[in-house]
Amino acid sequence: MNQEEQWLLPDGVEEVLPERARAIEHLRRRALDLYQSWGYELVFPPLIEFLESLLNGAGRDLERETFKITDQLSGRLMGVRADMTPQVARMDAHSLRHGAPTRLCYCSTALRARPAQAGGSRVPYQLGVELFGHDGAESDLEVILLMLETMALAGIQDRVVLDLGHVGIFRSLVAACDLTAADQARLEDIYLRKARTELDAFLTERTLPAAASRALAELPFLDGDSAVFGHARALLADFPEALAALAALEALAEALAGCPARLHLDLGELRGYHYHTGVVLAVYLPGDSEPLAKGGRYDHIGEVFGRARPATGFSADLKKLAALAAVPRGGGVLARGKLSDAAFAAKVAALRADGERVVLALPGADNDPGELGCDRQLVAADNGWTIQPISS
Repeated sequence: MNQEEQWLLPDGVEEVLPERARAIEHLRRRALDLYQSWGYELVFPPLIEFLESLLNGAGRDLERETFKITDQLSGRLMGVRADMTPQVARMDAHSLRHGAPTRLCYCSTALRARPAQAGGSRVPYQLGVELFGHDGAESDLEVILLMLETMALAGIQDRVVLDLGHVGIFRSLVAACDLTAADQARLEDIYLRKARTELDAFLTERTLPAAASRALAELPFLDGDSAVFGHARALLADFPEALAALAALEALAEALAGCPARLHLDLGELRGYHYHTGVVLAVYLPGDSEPLAKGGRYDHIGEVFGRARPATGFSADLKKLAALAAVPRGGGVLARGKLSDAAFAAKVAALRADGERVVLALPGADNDPGELGCDRQLVAADNGWTIQPISS
């Protein structure tokens, strides 16, 4: 191994240096304080678990994203978490078992076998909230508003697009068509890629109910503002369950009419189709293909852990958000003195107690104020110790 190979990192794995780490930590603290003010309690899911537990229930969709290792103590396969939402669901269903709605939040590192997009990170710093125990528009709205408040912490609330859909619309149409599992999987893939030519060929090759075929042909391309609802109601008139899902989505859109984000409706959105059961949501910057945050409703997620509960939530990569946030530089005070001097030590302690960042100048070192992040210095004066600006 040559010298260069000794410090190379794997593709999709990056180190976080001080300036970026400070921005991430600044946003993390503010986000968790925000969630706590809304009643969300912090949890720390384990980094690794036995594979059958980690990939149970909703976690099955993460199998290809999960790193597997062998436990040297038991010989059993373990997995490193690729997403914390299934773990938090297990906590609610198995460990907490509250009767009232449970609000949980989390923020920690995950690890993925492959990045979400080419050149992306495989080590997201996942931030999120989950609300268990309520099946209704109010909890969906709460989660969406909290997601938008998170965008506000990063200072991008006026720049983002809020994308909303409802998987119940597609699900009700598929139920009317009696498709094989293979055909349904192919149709889902076509929808995810919005491949119009493939979709037309798929529907032409099969004998499906006329109303369902017509609705399936148009659904992926019903997107935009609230004007899509009128056309969708006419298109889905023969499908009561689809109309109910559409009505729920319309009510949610009306409740969000005054939000600072631009609202975009996508009635054919199937992201996380096997995982979600109702509203799906995401926040994008215009022109980006990967969301800054995403989530939605995923009822009955705790069923495999012995307690099915309705649930809704969202998660975001804190590293992505922090890269967009404007974090003011705090500066610091370079203290040139000796801690054996009681007056100097007392002044340093008092400054730190007041929230100042105080860096001690070490004897014989190159105490460059710029490299140490200091814009002021603590110097001796006739009346003790005083702070002075450092001239550039």
